[in-house]
Amino acid sequence: MNSTPKNLQVIFEDNHLIVINKRPGDIVQGDKTGDLPLSEVVKLYLKEKYNKPGEAYLGVVHRLDRPTSGVVVFSKTSKALSRLNKAFADRDTHKVYWAVVKNKPKPESARLVHYLKRNTKQNKSYAHIKPVEDSKEAVLSYQKIQSLDNYHVLEITLETGRHHQIRSQLSAIGCPIKGDLKYGFDRSNKNASIHLHSKKLTITHPVRKEDISFEAKLPDDVIWNSCKV
Repeated sequence: MNSTPKNLQVIFEDNHLIVINKRPGDIVQGDKTGDLPLSEVVKLYLKEKYNKPGEAYLGVVHRLDRPTSGVVVFSKTSKALSRLNKAFADRDTHKVYWAVVKNKPKPESARLVHYLKRNTKQNKSYAHIKPVEDSKEAVLSYQKIQSLDNYHVLEITLETGRHHQIRSQLSAIGCPIKGDLKYGFDRSNKNASIHLHSKKLTITHPVRKEDISFEAKLPDDVIWNSCKV
């Protein structure tokens, strides 16, 4: 993967946090692929920027799926990491995503409640209407905000943060995300991305204790470029 600090899209940085607009295809944290993760790229950026003699500290607060793009928050201190981990665990965050789907949802806005059961071998979550063994409740709200020539753009607000939640729940209502073969879209995107973007994240700053929002620009491609921002 051709990731260098020069390619980083830094949305925000202070002494406690650094917030990145993740590109589709980047992995947030190292995995079995051995590809260079975004966390290591950010460490290199910090080491170079501040001329650090050793390795820069960086805490991974949350993750986005590899084919997804958008806001990712990292902590620059252990104190910030523990406080942010607690905030995400307690759902003391506000997450807004945009997704491009082929089928118009009916109704055009709704609150979805499913029970997701994760299959680790398939790396996939299955959405059920009623609780099943080992399932977890998943809640989101969506609203159609725009129709393109062949697609529809949905804005999604997450109430829970489950594995592949948006992908699984939208697929369950017949609206798989563009490019998402795993969840029922008919063909993949050329760059292996899916059209799911973490557009806005609001958190309480771990030190200043005030709400702060971060917004990520949409990826540069034909479909996203035709969306009204």
